[in-house]
Amino acid sequence: MNSKELQGQLCVVGLGPGDDALLTQQVRASIASATDAFGYFPYVERLQGLEHLQLHASDNREELERACSALNLAAQGRKVLMLSSGDPGVFAMASAVFEVLEQACPEELARWQAVDVQVQPGITAMLAAAARLGAPLGHDFCTINLSDNLKPAQIIEHRIRLAAQADFAMAFYNPCSRSRPEGFVRALRVLQQECEPGRLICFARNVSRPDESLQVVRLEQASADMADMRTLVIVGSSQTRRVGKHVYTPRSYGVAAHA
Repeated sequence: MNSKELQGQLCVVGLGPGDDALLTQQVRASIASATDAFGYFPYVERLQGLEHLQLHASDNREELERACSALNLAAQGRKVLMLSSGDPGVFAMASAVFEVLEQACPEELARWQAVDVQVQPGITAMLAAAARLGAPLGHDFCTINLSDNLKPAQIIEHRIRLAAQADFAMAFYNPCSRSRPEGFVRALRVLQQECEPGRLICFARNVSRPDESLQVVRLEQASADMADMRTLVIVGSSQTRRVGKHVYTPRSYGVAAHA
């Protein structure tokens, strides 16, 4: 068997926001041809029952160890999946894989250099939520992870403040958790300081799943208990408004709403 036949593959894939109908055809094909799948427990559970796959589940705080294990298995010539929800490049496993590759020792690099690493996109929770709401991200926007697990809380607050001052719409990931419930509290405090009380805030929980819920309120009505770790929060810009049951931001800045 030649070296080309032995070449392993690591596909870092996005499973989308939850509904299997939102999986891309590229990811479906990779799942069908893979030998192994690594990921956080809930993501691996989505592939239960596929007899051709060996499943390797681990805790959500073991990203770097998971990436090392997946690369080692791929180096043996196997076709390995690294699972993320949404898109693997948005606060997910693609960065972890490249972080491991960057920090690898010479022995590891020699073992992994033949592995074909691919990143395959998926539909993010942000885009799925925006579609269900209408078009709240129709103009310039930014995305901020409110978790202070990997960056200081001061940086998060600073970024929210600058984004609000620049009048971006904002999408917030990981607004709070049981161990870090204060993330969205901090965000709301900054928004209340920088934005008008009527600014629209959208709460999209478990989008595309059976228990999906959507809520749109004004900033003055928003409270920290409206969001949890399964909630994607979209903060409108000063131009964002409602049209019937939908929320949208005009493509042109400074366009007044019709009376």
